[in-house]
Order: sequence, then structure tokens, then C-alpha cells
Amino acid sequence: MDLNQLTAISPIDGRYRKQVQHLDEYFSEYALIKYRVLVEVEYFLYLAEKKFFKLPAGVKAHLQNAAANFSLEDAGVIKETEKITNHDVKAVEYFLKAELDKCNAAHLKEWIHFGLTSQDINNTAIPLSWKHSVEHNYLPSIINLQNQLLQLAKAWKDIPMLARTHGQAASPTRLGKEIMVFVERIENQVQLFSHIPFMAKFGGATGNFNAHHVAYPKYDWVKFANDFTENKLGLQRQQYTTQIEHYDTLAAHFDAIKRINTIFIDFCRDIWTYVSADYFKQKTKQGEIGSSAMPHKVNPIDFENAEGNLGIANALLEHLSAKLPLSRLQRDLTDSTVLRNIGVPVAHTILAIRSIEKGIDKLVLNEAKLTADLDNNWAVVAEAIQTVLRRENFPQPYEALKDLTRGKNAIDKKAIHQFINKLKISIDLKNELKLISPYNYTGI
Repeated sequence: MDLNQLTAISPIDGRYRKQVQHLDEYFSEYALIKYRVLVEVEYFLYLAEKKFFKLPAGVKAHLQNAAANFSLEDAGVIKETEKITNHDVKAVEYFLKAELDKCNAAHLKEWIHFGLTSQDINNTAIPLSWKHSVEHNYLPSIINLQNQLLQLAKAWKDIPMLARTHGQAASPTRLGKEIMVFVERIENQVQLFSHIPFMAKFGGATGNFNAHHVAYPKYDWVKFANDFTENKLGLQRQQYTTQIEHYDTLAAHFDAIKRINTIFIDFCRDIWTYVSADYFKQKTKQGEIGSSAMPHKVNPIDFENAEGNLGIANALLEHLSAKLPLSRLQRDLTDSTVLRNIGVPVAHTILAIRSIEKGIDKLVLNEAKLTADLDNNWAVVAEAIQTVLRRENFPQPYEALKDLTRGKNAIDKKAIHQFINKLKISIDLKNELKLISPYNYTGI
């Protein structure tokens, strides 16, 4: 069968293609080739800028245009060459040499890929595409979702809600504050993420500029490479490498995304539980079906879908961060096939974010249910009463409240006030205690 959304093996390129197709700009085979072309062109032009050779008129503009307007057809030409070379980066080199033929600069062909190994291109092209995907897509998606949660937290900041620790009724809280927990967690992780540099390897076959140095032994190639990667590509160059990047900071990025995903899994499970408890209703859409058998069902499928995609993403991110920093001696090829998959967990993460956003938009607060739960759990003010009694040096208040409330089923407002009335304390103190309710005992 021909490849399309119905025949694709991966749901990323099948069922979910429309939601994540924009990521092909960074993670597809086409994108990898395009970024390789970009790095090769920038390197060639930087050699010219440093006076290794003189560019004829129009060559710079021609090459920059070739990189900027790199097309699927151009990538197809390179893939055809690769069938002969059986080497993907060498095919890029030949493509650019052919471009020099087109602008009367054939005499400069051997300056394309001068002194480099393929990993000098791969280990700059991939970090550069990764940097762009993070800055233009991933982080904006995270921050937009965080802001959506912040707006919910503000809207619900005064909504009292029964808290549950160990699944049991606990001291009341406010719904907005519980959402702010996730807002702050995400903010903290985004800040940590932002401190991780985007790094590249650029130093020849085994990281020592052997070929560069033998050709120009008096030239400062380390400074050249540092300036090139930082000023032309916007990446930090690793100073001591083998043939390949050691991927430590890339692994740190993956671990950071995994932590953020874990926070979102936690959020999805909490919201799912609140929906199950009927704290939230969900908006319905004409024509949609919740169950093929039970017509009444409105399931929290968006949060379930998000949780599933986040789990797949984290499993892949775990492998990426654990595997990529490992390479036998000066290099083995295991990183190559693994690196081609870094877009997959990002795609699952973006899918999850979209599902969470969709799920949030469906939520309808059911204040009546929140109020009913508070009404049915007056035992939670026992902590408040015994704490005030401690303040007054009342003997063994904790034990007295424990005997009243622990494991009891019918602790309501009347039972609490009857208990207060029996205490040998002042009227003023009794009145103070009676003002405490599950609705106002929500802290700061």
C-alpha cells in the first residue's frame, strides 16, 4: 500500500498527522538534510570570510538562496545521490558542489566540507534543528498551557473544596490554589530547562582538528570553530570530544521534558479524578458519542489521551537520555539511528498538550457538588478546633477530637457544635470555634 494517513505504521504520521505535521520542519528526513545543507553553506562562507579563498560575485547569494529555499525536490536529488554514495552527508557535499557549478565557482568545490567529518555536520545540524524546535514550538506550547492553567487558577481562587490526602477527606483547600500548584511546578521546570545550553561538536574526525591542522598548522582552528558555532549557528561548541558530540546536554533536555511531562500526567490524573467525583461536568458536542453502549456517558477522554501520549513520550525520552551519552571509544554508529527518533517523543508531547487544552475547554465547574462534599465532611474542622484549643492550653484537645471524629460516619455541623457546647471554655471561645466551617477553613 502507498503511504498515507491510513496506512502509516506510526499514529504520529497517521491518525494524528494533522495535529503534529508542523514538526516535520524540524524532525523529518527532509529537515535533517535541509539543516545539513545550511551548516555546510555557513561553514563554506565562513572560510571565505576568514580569507581562505575569495568568493566570485554572486556565489554567496546563490548558496544562501539554495539553503534558504531548499525544497523537497532538492532533498530528492540528494537522496538519489545517496543511493550511489551510501553516505548521506557525502551526498549533501556533492549537491553543494553542483550548486557551485551553477554559479561559475567550480574551482572552489574542494572547500565544501573542507577538513570535516560527517559528524561535524550532523552534530551541528541536529542541535540547531533541536534548538529551533524548542524555541519556536515546544517551549511556546508549554508556556501557553501554563498560562491557560493560570487563568483557571485566578477564576477559581475563591472556590472552597474538600482536599483529599491518601484518598480520604482532609483539611479543605481552594480549587484555584490546587491549579496554582501545577502552574508553579511547570514554571520551575521551564526555568531549569532554559539554563541548559544547546551544544554542538565541531572538530574533525576524532575531535582534534587533525585535517585542519595539517593543512594550516599555524592557524587557530579552535578559535575558528568556537566563533563559527557560536556566532553563525548560535550553538555552544564542546571543547573536548571524540568523533561525535557526547550528548550530555541533549540528554539533560530530554530529562527536563520528561519531568515536565510527569507534572502533566499528575495534572491529568487529578482532573480525571475531579471529573469522576463530579466536581466538573463536561461540555457536550452535537453528534459526539461517549460510549457505543451507554448513551449517557461523557468521558474525560482528552485527559486520558494526554496521559497515554505523555507516557509514550517519557518512555522514549528515557531511552534517548540513557543511550545517547554512551558510545564505544571514539565513536560507534548507534547514536545515528537513535537521533532520527528525537521528534517522536516531542510529537507525542505536543499531542498531549493539545489534548489537555481541549479537555480544559470542556470543563464546567459543578459548585453544587463541591459544596455537598464540604457539607458531608464537617469532621475536617476537627484540626482547626483542636489547634485553637491548643492555643488556649486546653488539656488533650487532639485526643478529644479524635474520639469524636475518627472513623465516624455521621459528623455534621450539629455534631461539631454539640461537642463545642460541652467544652468547659468561655462563651467567646465557643463562638469563635463555631465560626469555623469547611467553607472558610481553607488557609491562606
